[in-house]
This record gives sequence, C-alpha cells and structure tokens, in this order.
Amino acid sequence: MTIRFEGILFFPVTPFTPAGGVDLDLLAEHVSSRLPFSPGGVFPACGTGEIHALSVNEAADVVRTTVEVVRRESADSSLPVVAGAGGPLGVALELARAAADAGADALLVLPPYLVTGPIAGTVAYVEAIAAATDLPVIVYHRGSAVFTPAAMAHLARNPKVIGFKDGMGDIGAAQEIALSVRETGREDFQFFNGLLTAELTQGAYRALGMPLYSSAAFAMAPEIAVAHYDAYTAGDEERRLALLDVFYRPLVRLRDQTPGFGVSLIKAGLRLGGLAVGSVRPPLVDPTPTQTDELAAILAAGTAFVSAGSAVLETARS
Repeated sequence: MTIRFEGILFFPVTPFTPAGGVDLDLLAEHVSSRLPFSPGGVFPACGTGEIHALSVNEAADVVRTTVEVVRRESADSSLPVVAGAGGPLGVALELARAAADAGADALLVLPPYLVTGPIAGTVAYVEAIAAATDLPVIVYHRGSAVFTPAAMAHLARNPKVIGFKDGMGDIGAAQEIALSVRETGREDFQFFNGLLTAELTQGAYRALGMPLYSSAAFAMAPEIAVAHYDAYTAGDEERRLALLDVFYRPLVRLRDQTPGFGVSLIKAGLRLGGLAVGSVRPPLVDPTPTQTDELAAILAAGTAFVSAGSAVLETARS
C-alpha cells in the first residue's frame, strides 16, 4: 500500500472510564466525530493517546477500534491509520505486531525507553521494528531517538521507512536530514513537523520542505485547527498569524506551565466540549480548575474568531 498524507494529522486521545479502563465506545465516538473534518491521517495510541501509559493489549484495542471506525465511516477509503510502537524493544515489537493484527496501515516508531545508545544502535532499533511486520514505518526524531543526516539517509534506503517526524525543533538539523534523504532519490518519502502545538512553528517547517504537521489541537478543537490549516494551505498569512495570536500562542503559554500539558489540555478541552474522556494516567496530571478556566477562555476566543471569519465569508458570498 502506498501511503500519502494530505491534510492535518489527527492524534486521538485515549478515553478512560471512571474506573480507569480504556473506554472503547467513547474512543469510537471521538474518532467518528473528527472524520467529517477530513484529517489526512489518524494516529491512535501515540503520544496524544498516552501510549506510555497503555498495556500492549490496551494499545491493540485502541488501534483496532480506530481502524474499524475509519474503515466504516471515512469518506476517504485511503485514509491511513498509523499506530505507535516504541519503548523497550521487546514491547515495541509486540506493539508493532499487535498493530498489524489490528489492521493498521503503518507504524510511528517512538523512541526507545530511557537508555541512549550510539546512532548505530538507534538505527538498529528502527530496523528491528520495521522487520517485525509488513507495515511501513515513520521515524520519530525526539528524546532518546536523535538521528543524524547520514543515519536517516541509511534508513531511507529501506523502502519500508516512509517518513520522518521531527520532534526536536533544531531547524538546521532538520534541513540537513531532509536534504540527505532527498539525495537518496526517494521521491515518496514524507516529512512531518511533530513539535508540540506544531501550528506555531509550521511556517518555518514549510520553508524546510516539510509541509505536513501533526495537530493535537485537532482532537480538541477541529474547527479551529481546520481554520489554521485552510489559511496555511491557501497562503493567507494574515489570517494564519491572527489565529496564532488569538488561539495558539495563549494555548502554548498555558501548555508550558506544567510538563505533560501537551496531552492533558487536549483531554481537558474535550471534557469542556462535553466528551467525558476522563483524566490522564500518571505520570501526567490534569489541569487545575484555574487552568481549566483559562483553557475554556482560550477555546472560546478561538471559536469566536473562526465563527466571525466564517460569517464574513458567508456575507461576501451572498
């Protein structure tokens, strides 16, 4: 299967019941409710989905449920579902095989657990996961998995390695990696901005030749995320930058108050919107009531801005 991503990359949360288990019915509702906004790919059981806190069986159930919803309800029959696989190598291999059995189209290779080896070892880690199934893999450049241009050129010669997601934010290194991969002749290789709240940095990543980005905000506020994406793809910099000022910059300031809020705020935003996705699992923590109120104000401001823009467009059309 040739996988092409066109649109916002959607990273669903993993809902939990009050008793602490995975709520698969609510997950199905969450995924289903975002499909009408035309995501370019769905990435269950990854960072926003708290893969660090899931068992292999739970992750497999999350992926299987997501695949079932996407195959049943998506208007785009080619919409890819990409599952996370990472952590200790043995667990990563189990996650990869479970994702393949659950019907995923590809894997996002997350960093190994805690230890940091030489670059040859990091490459071998990716290659071991790629060899575990028939699924293609995307490399996540973050944490303990930091790749050099030469390492990525080596991996790009493996046809099963189809993408690179940058979570480091080193613009120079990202540019070197993109150029090195292109020198291998791979025309199908895809590059992603995977920084937290990637909308804030995507203008710079587009200039590097990395037009795709992941959006945790899409899971929480798809109307706002799509408004940004539409402005971004249309080259409407005035509207895009205004959205950054009204919504994304305040969201990032709140996110940076507490480690792990890149996930916690998304779940809190969903709860504010009426979807009872539950709390985050440890070691993450939920926002305080004061922080939740601040998030509600940020969401209200973003929604009002998008609604006002839509009203202006409708008036102009009529």
